[in-house]
Amino acid sequence: MIFQTKTKTPITPITETERSAFCREETNLETKPLVEETKSKARWQKIPIEYMRLTPDELDTRISKSKNKLKEKIIILGHHYQRDQIIKYTDYQGDSFKLAQYAASIPELEYIIFCGVHFMAETADILSKKHQKVILPNLTAGCSMADMAITEDVLDCWEDLNELVGNNVVTPITYMNSTAAIKSICGENGGLVCTSSNATEAMKWAFSNREKILFIPDQHLGRNTGKKLGIKLDEMVIWNPFKELGGNTLDSIKNSKLILWQGHCSVHTRFNIDQIENAKKKFPEINIIVHPECTMDVVDNSDFVGSTEYIIKTISESAPGSIWGVGTEINLVNRIAKQNTDKTIFCLDSMVCPCSTMYRIHPAYLCWVLESIESGKIINQIEVDKKIINNSKIALNRMLSLE
Repeated sequence: MIFQTKTKTPITPITETERSAFCREETNLETKPLVEETKSKARWQKIPIEYMRLTPDELDTRISKSKNKLKEKIIILGHHYQRDQIIKYTDYQGDSFKLAQYAASIPELEYIIFCGVHFMAETADILSKKHQKVILPNLTAGCSMADMAITEDVLDCWEDLNELVGNNVVTPITYMNSTAAIKSICGENGGLVCTSSNATEAMKWAFSNREKILFIPDQHLGRNTGKKLGIKLDEMVIWNPFKELGGNTLDSIKNSKLILWQGHCSVHTRFNIDQIENAKKKFPEINIIVHPECTMDVVDNSDFVGSTEYIIKTISESAPGSIWGVGTEINLVNRIAKQNTDKTIFCLDSMVCPCSTMYRIHPAYLCWVLESIESGKIINQIEVDKKIINNSKIALNRMLSLE
């Protein structure tokens, strides 16, 4: 047998090396002029110097004015992890798929301004109409998890698995947090997309059709979901794209049920058991709620586990006076706390670390793209290749058929 995956020098995505760029000990996440924020050790898309020097108040005036002028043409979508100074301008908020679905439901609007990260804007482009234009305010707003699954590496893995165990034995499932190209690979090869809400149903569907699953790119969501379905840990293997056969033996792959891509979320892997134990010591009656992108030990020691929407709903509907230690992105945790003042709500991680790519959607970039539309210029349009769109839609539609 000749295998495609060879041992090679590991590559860490730039987005992963920048993950701590905005971490701080103080809790203040107030927006500063972009010229000050760009001093952080992170990449920022170049922008006219005029916008970099505007104060938050000046940006507020200009964004509001531009948005009002364009109200018949645009919709501004905001992911839950966006800073409050962006959320206040958005017309609709949600998780990545909820936002993409909403974008598809408003064909009358010409411009979709997506305040999120690159893969989310791609999904919106896939689901929106041909005449609509999807715009990402800052092109450096990527996703380290999505960047951990390079198209060529996934294709090499797929070829190796088919060579080893045979065709139509493995179903590829990709988490929503992946590039359009990875979604396309899954659609073309009998697989589907999943969210953190429906990963369990996606796996059930896959196992009803084939013996094994290749789960991309988040190993933790895959492992936690597999364990929930009763798959044993020794029936799971990690696929390291920088090692021959992903760092596995032939027998371990043949005996596995779940092949987990070696990827993770930089935000959710910050949470640990010590944080949970410290929270319980301080508040014996505390409820621990975390996202399933957290590591298995954190998930196993939590009271509630679920998607972003699940976390919001569970806390919002809980009893007044209840106490919540939350394992997800800090901007969202702070927003939930502000909306539920009758409860005690805090992030398990005492270090304030906003998602380093989401945080790059600064109001200056939003102002820039809005005023550019006003002047007849389209900046930062996200366009997905037609073939990739077609196969990605197949994978997305398979997921939708589960619900």
